[in-house]
Amino acid sequence: MRFALTEEHTSLARGVRDALVRVCPPARVRAASEGPLDRALWGALAELGLFSLRVPVSQDGLGLGALDAALALEELGRAAVPGPVAETLAIAAPLLANTPWAARIASGEVVVAVGDPFAPHVPWAEDADAVLVPGPEGYVCLPRADYTTAARASVDPTRRLAQVSARPGVELRPTYGAGQVLDLGALAAAAQLVGLGRAMLDRTVAYAQVREQFGQPIGAFQAVKHTLADALLALEFARPQVLAAAWALDAGEADASLRVSMAKATASDAAWQAARAALQVHGAIAYTTEYDLHLWMKRAWALAAAWGDAAFHRARVADFTL
Repeated sequence: MRFALTEEHTSLARGVRDALVRVCPPARVRAASEGPLDRALWGALAELGLFSLRVPVSQDGLGLGALDAALALEELGRAAVPGPVAETLAIAAPLLANTPWAARIASGEVVVAVGDPFAPHVPWAEDADAVLVPGPEGYVCLPRADYTTAARASVDPTRRLAQVSARPGVELRPTYGAGQVLDLGALAAAAQLVGLGRAMLDRTVAYAQVREQFGQPIGAFQAVKHTLADALLALEFARPQVLAAAWALDAGEADASLRVSMAKATASDAAWQAARAALQVHGAIAYTTEYDLHLWMKRAWALAAAWGDAAFHRARVADFTL
């Protein structure tokens, strides 16, 4: 058996990366902290076909799997794309595949926010057309008319949070299993964390090549080289874990949930290490909001804690293997 990405896979990732450079530059990411969801950006992403990736062909989608989605999500993380893009394409699309929502998701007509079972607030719920939120017995899908929101502060200002409450009289009928949603959400976060980590590392390597100290680039110093090499090594170990977890979900493997937890734990640690290295090598400039690096660092910190942090998923792996 050959465990390698196909040319179609690499072309998909390369195409998404090139497109996001054009449609989602850092200035657009920064603007997300200053207002509601950028519907023009959402439309541009829909034109790229991102929201149709996991929608069945019968519902006007591409009918692709979790592995294809993971490659696209990695690039979304690399660009720090704002909005519930990952939640809509990687969680809502497969869960709502056999509902009237599916075709509307594929076309980019609707935005779906998804609640993390470990957090009281839902990213982008105020801007969504529907939410998937955890209930006592599973996840519930609520259209916008059936819930109210109250804005909450976020460590990542480009990831708008809100408290969601069902309107009086709305019946909360659980439809989707919490375990299935957790696997999809954790994998989506892990894939983005790999992309975020690579973006921070690439930016830091470029900075180390031009920032001079004692008459030479700081990248020439052993301490800087080792810090960046260690961050790269962590990311290189995390990426195959993410791809293996996505493959396992597609194949219906019995250990798919275990692989998802391994991926989320390693990706969370790797992105955190990349953020730490970027902060250390950049020095004081990395602390300023005027410098774009903080957009990637704050997203990485938020996603490392989302959908179960590394400690939770290591414990989950232990439970599976005992």
